[in-house]
Amino acid sequence: MENESLQISRHSMAHVLAKAVVELYPTAKLAIGPAIDNGFYYDIDLDEALSPSNFSVIEKKMKEIINKGGEFKRKEISKQEALDLFKGNEYKEEIIKDLPEGEKISVYYLGENFLDLCRGPHVESTRNLQNFAFKIAKVNGAYWRGNEKNKMLQRIYVYGFLNKQQLNDYINKMAEAVKRDHNKLGRELELFTTVDYIGQGLPILLPRGAKIIQLLQRFVEDEEEKRGWQLTKTPFFAKSDLYKISGHWDHYKDGMFVIGDEKEGEVFALRPMTCPFQYQCYLNKPRSYRDLPLRYNETSTLFRNEASGEMHGLIRVRQFTISEGHLMCTPDQLEEEFKNCLELAIYMLKTLGLYEDASYRFSQWDPNNTEKYIGTKEQWDEAQSAMKNILDHLQIPYSIGIGEAAFYGPKLDIQIKNVWGKEDTLITIQIDQLLAQKFGMEYTDKNGLKQNPYIIHRTSIGCYERTLAYLIEKYAGAFPLWLAPEQVKVLALTDRNNDYALKIAEKLKSEGLRVELDTRNEKIGYKIREALSMKIPYLVIVGDEEEANQTISIRGRGNENKSGLNLSDFVIRLKEEIKIKKI
Repeated sequence: MENESLQISRHSMAHVLAKAVVELYPTAKLAIGPAIDNGFYYDIDLDEALSPSNFSVIEKKMKEIINKGGEFKRKEISKQEALDLFKGNEYKEEIIKDLPEGEKISVYYLGENFLDLCRGPHVESTRNLQNFAFKIAKVNGAYWRGNEKNKMLQRIYVYGFLNKQQLNDYINKMAEAVKRDHNKLGRELELFTTVDYIGQGLPILLPRGAKIIQLLQRFVEDEEEKRGWQLTKTPFFAKSDLYKISGHWDHYKDGMFVIGDEKEGEVFALRPMTCPFQYQCYLNKPRSYRDLPLRYNETSTLFRNEASGEMHGLIRVRQFTISEGHLMCTPDQLEEEFKNCLELAIYMLKTLGLYEDASYRFSQWDPNNTEKYIGTKEQWDEAQSAMKNILDHLQIPYSIGIGEAAFYGPKLDIQIKNVWGKEDTLITIQIDQLLAQKFGMEYTDKNGLKQNPYIIHRTSIGCYERTLAYLIEKYAGAFPLWLAPEQVKVLALTDRNNDYALKIAEKLKSEGLRVELDTRNEKIGYKIREALSMKIPYLVIVGDEEEANQTISIRGRGNENKSGLNLSDFVIRLKEEIKIKKI
């Protein structure tokens, strides 16, 4: 029961933090303070902006409170009594007012001069927390209740564990996360940048980052073609009429960028997904069961109006490119085609080295919130039952996410966590039996009757920007050779070796390798350090000895240093490593 004990301790420590802040800053107004996966936080309205210089003072006060041994005393009160107790704290008042009438409300006293609104449970006394190890991690801005129209509060994050060893282990893990954080490392490696006056969530891929995306896109499209997918190219935006048919206008409009005013005439919107566009390819002519399955793929640029507080580096952005596809099939083809989509996704994950990091979520509708979806309960039950049977038959281990389905159907989400532990969807495969009917998509079956096809929505590698972010973090910027923006850098030891270095570089380029040449009049140690800082897989170094013997010296990852190598042998080695996509 260590996990339960840990959560109770963290919950209790959140109140200790709140009490410490109020004692140090008497005008502070408390909002909420839950336990989280790595500790706890508290959102507080403070006149003074906290910084790391305040952390030690707050931690010292927290330790004083713990050592005094105050008891946590619970009291049940009425809604009106609660409003009277917290009068003047608009955050607590709002929470209390939102509670159902007649519900008993619990408050906890800690010592004589501190109380807080809370359901509990807590430890009996702060003496139970004397061995609890904690450290203030950071202070961020956080809008009250996550709404950017509300006031910005200060969120104090604290790491918290049952003992000092667990805390130190976690701090060391976070130090490694800082080194791998794509938002920091991706900029240092000149993969992408952002510009304030262009806009949040609109990253610019620099040449090195754009090269990796190009390599991924070519790999994905070639693999999809091998597996029977047909490439389409569709518009980036459309009239609202299209989205009204699909249901996006009613169920997803807030997440779209709308162009124009409905009151003044024609209205357009940038596409948040490609499905209603690709359906027009299906509708281009009559279809028979003999035409199915019909598979369309597209490298799609999409636009979603993400909230400003949700965006992060390349993982969550407002414009992105995705390996999207839609497959129309008969009911008896559904399982085999779903399996093929999943096999493609797994092949991509394994090739990229992300397979072991992935988990699976069966995302279902929320039957208690049906206004979010189109279709009837019977249709949803049928679609979810079909997906469950497929997943169980394929023995896919999955968790269930109620309310995580698309508005038109259930989906299998392949999830990955970033270095900070935040989980996002990388790849998704969805079953849809509703949109074909809305768009009038039909085929003639064996008996000459008109039927609506099942549709599978799928990505094979997901969002390219998000995939790049995970690859940066996975490899700490040291990409596998086949994905590295520069595979080899040729360094001349002295100016008199420049011509030979150029000859080596041109030969490597002629073999299809991505090569940079460095003949600057700089010390070789400086040039090597600079190349290593950019995580280039192989350095080829040539000086008088190499030129005289028509050989090369190399420096590879893992402190590999070899001299007197034949260039042809080196090329064969690299080509084999690229061919097998070694990770």
